[in-house]
Amino acid sequence: MKIRTRLVQLTYALHRWTGIAGCLLMLCWFISGITMLYVGYPKLTPWERLGALSALNADQEYRPITALPSYTPGAPFILTSIGNQPIYITAPQAGTSRSRNAHDAKEIDAQAPATALAAAQAYLPDTPMRYDTLIQEDRWTHSRSLDKHRPLHRIDTQSPNAGLLYVSSSTAQVVLDAPQAQQYWNYVGAWMHWLYPFRNHSTDPVWNWTMILLSGIGLLSSVSGIVVGIWRWRFSRPYRSGSHSPYRQGWMRWHHIIGLLFGAIVCTWIFSGLMAMNPAGVVFSNTVKPDLQAYQGPTAPIDPALSNPAAILARLQEQAFYAVELQWSRLDGMDHVVAYDAQAHTRLVMADPGGLSIRTTWPDQKVLQAARKLLPWPLAEHRILTRFDAYYYQRHPEAMNGAAIQHLPALRLDFEDPARTRIYIDLQTGEVSAVLTQAQRTWRWLFYFLHSWDTPELLAYHHTRNIVLILLSIGGIIVSLSGIVIGWRHLRHQPS
Repeated sequence: MKIRTRLVQLTYALHRWTGIAGCLLMLCWFISGITMLYVGYPKLTPWERLGALSALNADQEYRPITALPSYTPGAPFILTSIGNQPIYITAPQAGTSRSRNAHDAKEIDAQAPATALAAAQAYLPDTPMRYDTLIQEDRWTHSRSLDKHRPLHRIDTQSPNAGLLYVSSSTAQVVLDAPQAQQYWNYVGAWMHWLYPFRNHSTDPVWNWTMILLSGIGLLSSVSGIVVGIWRWRFSRPYRSGSHSPYRQGWMRWHHIIGLLFGAIVCTWIFSGLMAMNPAGVVFSNTVKPDLQAYQGPTAPIDPALSNPAAILARLQEQAFYAVELQWSRLDGMDHVVAYDAQAHTRLVMADPGGLSIRTTWPDQKVLQAARKLLPWPLAEHRILTRFDAYYYQRHPEAMNGAAIQHLPALRLDFEDPARTRIYIDLQTGEVSAVLTQAQRTWRWLFYFLHSWDTPELLAYHHTRNIVLILLSIGGIIVSLSGIVIGWRHLRHQPS
C-alpha cells in the first residue's frame, strides 16, 4: 500500500513539475503547428525554380555537350538558364558542379557577387535588390540539401518582392527564396516549432539533444496528466457537486476535462515529434545505398543528335512542349534526355535509328531490368504504381518534404536484403525517387503519419484534414494554456 501511495504521489509531482515548463513549450508547438499548415520553412520548390525560367530557344546555337572541356561519357549534364543566359551545369570528377556558357563553353564565375546578382535579378525581374554578403549558413539555410552550394550568396530584395534570395557559389543558380512575409510567419511557425534559435548549424548535436530532452519532458507531462486525469475522474459515482470532476469551476476544471478529451492527441503529437529527432539513432543507420552506377549501365559514345540541344529542343517543340531545362542521363546503358517545362512536366528524349523520339514514360520492363542491379540481393516483389501508396505520395509545397516531385506511374521494388529495402523509381524520368528500409517505413508511421496525418487518402481531403487538425490543436492550446495558468498560480502559492 505504501508503494502504491508513493507511486501516486510521484505521478502527481511529475505532472505538476514537468507541466509548469512543458505546457509553455507545448503551447508554442500547437500555435506554430497551425501556422505550418499554411506557411512552411523557406524552400525553393521545383515549380518555383522551373517557373522562373524562360523556354530554351531552339533557334540558338549551342555547344554540343561532347565538345565541353569537362565532358565525360555517361556523366550527368544539365542545360538551364542563369541570368537569362543558357548555361550548362557539369559535374566534374572532383564532385563539385560548375557552370559554363552554353554558347562558347566558358566557365561562369559563380563566386562573383555580380554573377549572383544577375541570377537573382533574372529570377525576380523588375525587383530592386542589392548584394548582401557571402554566408556559410544562417537561420533560413539549415537544409542539408544546400550543402553542395555553400557558401551562399545572400541577396536582399525590395518591394514588391521583399525578402531574401540565396544563390549558389558553385553554379550561380538561385537555390532558395525567403519572402519577407514568409520569414515573419516562420517566427511563429517552423522557426518556433523546431526551436531554431537554439540551432547554429545544419548538423548541430546540441540542438538535436535539446529537442529530444524537451520532447521527453513534454511526453512525461502529457502521459502523467492522462493518468492523473483518469484517477481524478469518477466514471460511475459523481462527486457531491454532481460532477464527475472534483474541480467545480475555474482553470483546474477546464484543464481536467479538456485534458481528458485531448490528452491522447497531445501525447501522440509530442511522441511523434520526438520520433522526428531519431533519438535511438537507428532509423537511418542501416540504409543501403543503391548502386546507381550499375543502374545507369556501361558508358558508350553518345548519339550525335542527342548531344545537340538545338535538335532536341526543335523536336520537343514539334509536340508543343517548350522545355526550360534539359537533363542528360543514362539508364541501363541508354543515353537519354529528361526535358522539363515551366510547370515541371516532363518528356523523355531518346535517339532511335529513325532519329530523336519523344516519350512520356519509360517501358517498365526496361527499368525493371536495370533496377535489379541496384542492390546485390534478389528481388522479392515488384509492381507498377498508378496510384500513390503509403510511402510514395505527393505533399503540398508547405510541407517539410513538399519540394520532392513524385510522379506516377512509378515502379516499386522490394528486395530480400537484411534491411528489407524498398525502392521507388519514377517512370516518367527513370530516376530513383526513394529508398526506404523497413526501419524507415516504420519511422514513417511513427513520425509523418502521427504528426501530420499524411496518408494519400487523407491528403485528398486537404482542407477537411486541415480543419480537423486545427480543431484538435485548439484543444491542445486550451490544455496548455490552462496548465500555464495553474502552474503560474502554483509557483506564486495562490489557490487554483
